[in-house]
Amino acid sequence: MKRHSRLHELNVGTIKKIGRQVSSRSNSKEDEVIEHFKQENVKEGIRVFVAGGSRSGGDEIYAREAYDLGKKIVEMNFKLDFGLSNSGIMGAVARGVLDGWEEKHTCMEGCPIQGITTEKYFSLYSNDDELIQKMEVVVAQTLEERKQKLLNADFVVFAPGGVGTLDELAYDCVAMQDEMLPMKPFIIYNINGYFHYLLEYLKFIAHEGFSDPIPFIVVDNAEELEIAFRLLKIRYDNFHNSKEAYYNSRQLVYELPYFIKQKVEHNMDVEKCVKHIDMFLNDGSEEDKIFIQNEIETAYLEHEILKMYDRLAKTGQDTGKVSEKLADLKKRRRNILE
Repeated sequence: MKRHSRLHELNVGTIKKIGRQVSSRSNSKEDEVIEHFKQENVKEGIRVFVAGGSRSGGDEIYAREAYDLGKKIVEMNFKLDFGLSNSGIMGAVARGVLDGWEEKHTCMEGCPIQGITTEKYFSLYSNDDELIQKMEVVVAQTLEERKQKLLNADFVVFAPGGVGTLDELAYDCVAMQDEMLPMKPFIIYNINGYFHYLLEYLKFIAHEGFSDPIPFIVVDNAEELEIAFRLLKIRYDNFHNSKEAYYNSRQLVYELPYFIKQKVEHNMDVEKCVKHIDMFLNDGSEEDKIFIQNEIETAYLEHEILKMYDRLAKTGQDTGKVSEKLADLKKRRRNILE
């Protein structure tokens, strides 16, 4: 194809780039594609897969926060993988990445964005689309190949979107649950409380015994998003063992409220906070270890209590169950503080 200077095309048994052809040692087309993408990603550092809507929603806050998400990705020296769009939430994220890239005058190699799509969807864009011309476009033969490429990113962010975003979320959860996809951190960018009801439903599914709890890292604004990004950059590792990775993700969810609290109340950066915790846990006395563990536990409980109040305000139903859990959280916090 000649319509794009940075176009990758995935064909049967072969991955083609303009001007060169990359052969794979694998006998399986799927293994061939996945192995190539893994090698590419290793070269290019941390990549973030962002899923979100091709529409902007009814409130301008969605597109504004999505644009800031793109700029945060560049600030962290990450790169973006997404399903290719020049509109809506995804277009706003891409513009944020490109604007941040230009402002930073970065010396990082390559293009900051990979837009992964299929031939059918790619044909919907005009040849001279200014935004898409600035991206590296990958055209997969099937939607399955597209999903495999996107899920080779180091971690995933879900921004507000429609049924396509829900499909991506469900697919990824099933793939992790069935161990077809390595467990990795999933950030839910809960702009304007957008994912409240979905998160409650996923909790209900787990509570009813139809799935294991999924350790989503939920952030509500750009400040919390940056803290999560910084924490992931320091703490996260690509564990080969799924149980180990699952524990690591749960630990990130558990610790995040403490980092947010330290930033808000003491203006303590994540990097300094991590050193602070490690000093207590590795070199401190037993009293020091108990102290820092209680501090983390208290921050987590306070965060959950606020979420319970939010749930009461939004649903106005099942108040008996919510109030019971709220009372239990308060009791646990009180026991720590006494």
